Amino acid sequence: MSDPLTTGFTERVQAGAFPRLPLQGSIDLTYRCNNNCRHCWLHVPATAAEQDLSLDEIRRIANEARAMGCREWSISGGEPMLRPDFPEIFDYLTNKARTYTLNTNGTLITPEIARLLTRKGSKMVALYGATPEVHDHITRNPGSFDALMRGFRYLKEAGAGFIVQVIPMRDNYQQFEEMVKLAKSLSPHYRVGAAWLYLSACGSAQRNAEISRQRLDPKDVIALDQPDLAYEESMDPSSIVHRPSLTADGDDLLFAGCIAGRRDFHIDPCGGMTFCCFIKDPALRYDLRKGTFRAAWDEFIPGLADKVRGGEEYRESCGSCEHRRDCRWCGVYGYLEHGRHGAKVEYLCEVARENRSFKEQWQRDHRRYFEIAGITIQVESDLPFTDQTFDPKFRKFQKDGPGPDTVTIRHHFGLPDMKPDELGRQVYRKPPWAIFRKGRSWIYLGISPDADDKDLHQVVVFNNDYSRGEFYRPDDANFRQGNLGSITLFPTDQILLAQLLADRQACFLHSAGAIVRPASSKPTGDADSTDAQPSIRHAAYGIRHSPPEAGAGLLFVGHSEAGKSTTVKLIQDRAEILCDDRNIVRWEGEGRGKGKGGGGEIGEQGLFRVYGSWSHGEVPLVSASSAPLRAILFIKQSTDNRLVPLTDRSEVLKRLLACVIRPLETANWWQKTFSVIEALAREVPCYIMEFDKSGRIVEQILALAKDIETKGKGKGKGSR
Repeated sequence: MSDPLTTGFTERVQAGAFPRLPLQGSIDLTYRCNNNCRHCWLHVPATAAEQDLSLDEIRRIANEARAMGCREWSISGGEPMLRPDFPEIFDYLTNKARTYTLNTNGTLITPEIARLLTRKGSKMVALYGATPEVHDHITRNPGSFDALMRGFRYLKEAGAGFIVQVIPMRDNYQQFEEMVKLAKSLSPHYRVGAAWLYLSACGSAQRNAEISRQRLDPKDVIALDQPDLAYEESMDPSSIVHRPSLTADGDDLLFAGCIAGRRDFHIDPCGGMTFCCFIKDPALRYDLRKGTFRAAWDEFIPGLADKVRGGEEYRESCGSCEHRRDCRWCGVYGYLEHGRHGAKVEYLCEVARENRSFKEQWQRDHRRYFEIAGITIQVESDLPFTDQTFDPKFRKFQKDGPGPDTVTIRHHFGLPDMKPDELGRQVYRKPPWAIFRKGRSWIYLGISPDADDKDLHQVVVFNNDYSRGEFYRPDDANFRQGNLGSITLFPTDQILLAQLLADRQACFLHSAGAIVRPASSKPTGDADSTDAQPSIRHAAYGIRHSPPEAGAGLLFVGHSEAGKSTTVKLIQDRAEILCDDRNIVRWEGEGRGKGKGGGGEIGEQGLFRVYGSWSHGEVPLVSASSAPLRAILFIKQSTDNRLVPLTDRSEVLKRLLACVIRPLETANWWQKTFSVIEALAREVPCYIMEFDKSGRIVEQILALAKDIETKGKGKGKGSR
């Protein structure tokens, strides 16, 4: 499909934060076309009288647009190559552009044009059928399929990359899978075009009847163009670009928010300029043959903001509809359908109802929530979850909804198209990962330690602060097998969690963790073998959480074979076990990282808390509980059983740094993590715990916890 690294992953940025500049231009060179497609809402016969802008007029407009900031062009039609001067126009528009997009039916590509199209940019070539019979039935142009295949051949011979755009409609939908298969055989890159069709504003009842006949069933529309529910939920519903259906004061200005937020424009073949390609009301287009681009951009388009109102028709239908946030309706579609911008489109009402149903089903079957160290991980998957998808240990961390600090990840099964020149700047390379920085995104490529293995094993795309990630695997075999030991489907979740924790003044330590409580407040466990430890059960979900200040948190720090699991076995009947191998410490208080992207210095008031994790070792006891971290015990197997205070903070710092879990060591991550460890060494009492397997150390541990808890309550800094 089309490159999801650039089109399938979007980070919300407030448009008002940027100057209002015309950065992206879209131009239809002609509405004439050699095809006569059944679904087309713009078609003018190829033999119609020409009223299109001349080459000189296009050059003048392009110069004026560039002077104001335009650096990208989208070129379309009709069929743009029907113009004899297409090569000159294409060369002029793209020669100084940062990039471009070209839409074509591909039938008029010549070897000369194919060589011209080797210029870097996106070429989207339409495919209407998998066989000549179906394709030519859609285009109503005999021989168009063969001409298209010839065009593809010329592009390949010239070395011009292209995207096959599969166009679905009722009369070719029975061939959809075959069309996708053909598209994949023609190019590494394909995409699915618009899943629903717009009517024509030309007023032809015959044409609109044919377009309506070609519309897909609403269920098929949603199947082809599934909503990204997590992205929609991340959008500010009151943002100026994504307006609510009807504001509290009854505002029915249909295009005001769109005009304010856009940084692009559209020019039709006759020089009519406006803010959107779907605008067909002549009163909403500025004639560039009679005026300047600057006047259109600076004066005319902003002046349209209060020109179009939906009126009572809009208020009583779309403006107040309960399905508005699920609907693809816009005033432009109302105009195309009925000649009135405020009119509803009944077909879109049906699509909206299917959209709502899809979202409800998605939330139920394709989404799960887990909380760790105060961070809620919202996990989504293209395939549905079952009770057997994840290891039972995750039930302790499962939640029923998002929290104040929620991170979203989504699993896809199939690798995206990868263009090496679009990955950005490489910032890290050490198998199994190569990491690239592209704009405000991080791209992780799973690579093999075998230099001869050039295959990609997985791809992950994160936004700037790792609060949203798209995970791509080559197949779904492991997912379907179930009993997964990580929510990221990596060997360990620490690759993601370590980044999130660093931004929240927290980190993972090689350690066993436990909460020791006063006997009077010790909660009772249950008979379930996986839950047989002191804990409090969430009534609906079997989730365990300690009360915020219940008990003393202890960390038993050491590497493998140091005795972490042995320690857990000794104290499991006297304390709540958090995890026997990897636990999280997090500063909470003044200077605390404020959720996504938080950071800053650790302040004077606050304390460290210890949180359990699901990354256990030999002992399969885990807990989502947390408690104030009252002591750190560096474990040492010995014939003695004693706790020796460790007051040399330099020694403490050295020991802690040696036990920090480092999934990916980058300078930025180390800087943040070192700050946490430095404060941890300063704030929390530390001991060397010498012990054997006799269990004689247990009473000393409990006595220490009681003593520190008694002294530490009510204190802020360090609780020492």
